[in-house]
Amino acid sequence: MRTATLPGAPPTAKRDRQRTIREIVARESIASQLELADRLAARGFAVTQATVSRDIAELGLAKAWRGERHVYVLADDLPRPAAGTDDRLRRILADIPVTVGRSGLVLVLTGSPGTASVIAQAIDESTLTEQVGTVAGDNTLIVLFADEPALERWLARFTALQSPVAGVHPGAGREERR
Repeated sequence: MRTATLPGAPPTAKRDRQRTIREIVARESIASQLELADRLAARGFAVTQATVSRDIAELGLAKAWRGERHVYVLADDLPRPAAGTDDRLRRILADIPVTVGRSGLVLVLTGSPGTASVIAQAIDESTLTEQVGTVAGDNTLIVLFADEPALERWLARFTALQSPVAGVHPGAGREERR
């Protein structure tokens, strides 16, 4: 499908249109595909909602809360969790009792109702990297491994993170009470 242009405007490539979308989204608060199509029209692009929808998907735009509404943002503008930190996982494991079971190269972690996705995301954002992936349900998640040594290394580190004293150095972050 070819994208039409306004009368008198030279034909514009998809690449130019998508570059313009990136510029618009970076500078303005655009909350809908219709708003984006209107902004593109103001810049000489005649597009359909379907074209805008495909462009949004191809550019990896996401919606984020800005001001009083959700607007499109560039993926680069989304906040990223600090890489390589176990702090969040450690805090979650301190609050949620998690049991660990095993079936072959799969670990089955069970927490309280509604906690599996939170635990899985914290694992994915942590320094635990031996897993192939995590899949979460309501209170149960599975952690998949490619081989036995990877599973064993991961399990040892996870168990250490579950420990109430994991990562705490004597006197660090604690006040002495007299």
